[in-house]
Amino acid sequence: MESRISIITLGVADMARSIRFYRDGLGLPTSVTEDDAAIVFFKTSGTCLALYPNDKLAEDIYGSAGGVALPKSPDPKGGANSPSEPPSISGITLAHNTRSKEEVDQVLKLAERAGGKIVKPAQDAFWGGYSGYFSDPDGHLWEVAYGDCWKFNDDGSLVIE
Repeated sequence: MESRISIITLGVADMARSIRFYRDGLGLPTSVTEDDAAIVFFKTSGTCLALYPNDKLAEDIYGSAGGVALPKSPDPKGGANSPSEPPSISGITLAHNTRSKEEVDQVLKLAERAGGKIVKPAQDAFWGGYSGYFSDPDGHLWEVAYGDCWKFNDDGSLVIE
């Protein structure tokens, strides 16, 4: 196996809402122009981000969605966790690394304007960097982080030594 992750797929409760969040709100490039796509792929440096309906993802994995506990968006109006439900995590976060502290703040504001929820405002981190977290409309957590020791390849991907 080659050391590569090609696609990260997020199961989503509402495709149209998620497409608008990532395409229109965050500005991720995609060839999808309609909000009723069955699956959507976003072009990112290195790894592709895909969105697929929760029930279809469960069916693809388990053969049928019957009896499978599907992830859901706790707040049907969008946003991550509603005030009546305790926050939860899926055991995975996605990360967007930036070239400056200011860019961390800019990306978090962009996500919030797009309909995401700021889970942890940007702040100095214990590891010496600067980071914050937002959740997309389905509650998927994203860390936006800056570290002054990080280097980037020409394509924007993080140099891992």
